[in-house]
Amino acid sequence: MGKQTGFMEYDRQVRRERDPAVRTKDWFDYTAPLSDKEVQIQGARCMDCGVPTCHVGMEINGVTSGCPVYHLIPEWNQLVYEGKWKEALDREHEQNNFPEFTGIACPAPCEGACVLGINEPPVAIRTVERSIIEKGFEEGWVVPKPPEKRTGKKVAVVGSGPAGLATAAQLNKAGHLVTVFERDDRVGGLLTYGIPEMKLSYDVVMRRVEILQQEGISFVTNTEVGKDITTEELRKEFNAIVLCGGATVHRDIQVAGSQLKGVHHAMDFLHSNTKSLLDSDLQDGNYISATGKDVIVIGGGDTGTDCLATSVRHNCKSLTQFDIYDKKGLVRDMETNPWPQYPTIHRVEYGHKEAASTYGEDPRAYAVMTKKFVGDDNGYVKEVHTVNVRLRYDEAGNKVRDEIPGTEKIWPADLVLIAIGFRGPEQDLIEQLQIETTAKSTVAADYDDYKTNVDGVFAAGDMRRGQSLIVWAINEGRGVARECDRYLMGETVLP
Repeated sequence: MGKQTGFMEYDRQVRRERDPAVRTKDWFDYTAPLSDKEVQIQGARCMDCGVPTCHVGMEINGVTSGCPVYHLIPEWNQLVYEGKWKEALDREHEQNNFPEFTGIACPAPCEGACVLGINEPPVAIRTVERSIIEKGFEEGWVVPKPPEKRTGKKVAVVGSGPAGLATAAQLNKAGHLVTVFERDDRVGGLLTYGIPEMKLSYDVVMRRVEILQQEGISFVTNTEVGKDITTEELRKEFNAIVLCGGATVHRDIQVAGSQLKGVHHAMDFLHSNTKSLLDSDLQDGNYISATGKDVIVIGGGDTGTDCLATSVRHNCKSLTQFDIYDKKGLVRDMETNPWPQYPTIHRVEYGHKEAASTYGEDPRAYAVMTKKFVGDDNGYVKEVHTVNVRLRYDEAGNKVRDEIPGTEKIWPADLVLIAIGFRGPEQDLIEQLQIETTAKSTVAADYDDYKTNVDGVFAAGDMRRGQSLIVWAINEGRGVARECDRYLMGETVLP
């Protein structure tokens, strides 16, 4: 341990955020990096605690705590503090194929499980993680490492999101010939079309994809398996198939008027915006525009926040985000939300700050339930009717939301974005392959071996586990690659 009192001497510092009044005029990264020295100081805050929990991913009451890819966090914090950046990069890559993705878009459950976080602000793990990989690219340390020999086995990976990319990267390391099929026109899945540019730039995704290509992985875009190429053709050409298509079926809101024009799923809004931005800098007009509109975002999670940030950049007229939950406290309740659970606290994310800067106040309305949408004579939404609710639990422990009389409200709305999550994977391909599913419509495959009921077909990521985090997708991509390698070779060389 290089700095035994570092956690007592130094305050937590994360990447700086650019001025909201400036950054909302562009689509560039809303953050700015720390200096090397500042990052080294953050590494010094790591306590080298006797039983670190930051790097051990688990689920507690259905919520992730710690790092699911078992990142060697104390080790690379120490190496950064000592100025050994290249060694720190090697430690990052030991457990995580894509630290740039998790360093940007992961909610950092590792920080929630940080021992220092029991009574002090936790170590800025995500900031250090991103700083290491960015320095690695800047210094030219991240280079293609193709396998020394090939096995001759061919594997098809369906889906190029984080699970698919991790699967491909690992199987390629084992020497197999990997082809990744993506139905969109660009590689990346959720990374490309589900997270806006100012949060995760497509250049960051392609920087890594180009390395994977140079290592020997083939990518086939604009190709939907089961439509553009049949499952029979795939099974004939490849020795194994790994399904990493994600959980892309939207969760719908069951209220009157949900079919009105102007009511959209959040991902349709984000996808169309990013595609138009990358294709033409929004000049082609092929996107759902919030310009000049009263925008309502239903859902209080990260996707809803991304919708806020995108709408601000469109120069919408007004912006409101409905959260079904009450406003949370600023510090965790140690009785109901004890460490090392992920802290359930009030957070002000980048989109909230941008909306507040632009429109004068935080855009969130709490404990709000949508009752119905009302349209005009042309079938376009014009109002959202709501009521406030109070949460309680019935005798069986189920959540019940009681409406509070007198809290009914009508909100003007020209654009409504539904950001309440996903129900599971699409079923067409699953049915074509005659794969068994769970009660939640996800692919039935055990976490230990990722095998479906069809010989030679595996599944991983959200398609198997349901909607989850990028870091879990990478975990499952690495896991399914290991088991697929074992299936192909009788044993495995993969961790």
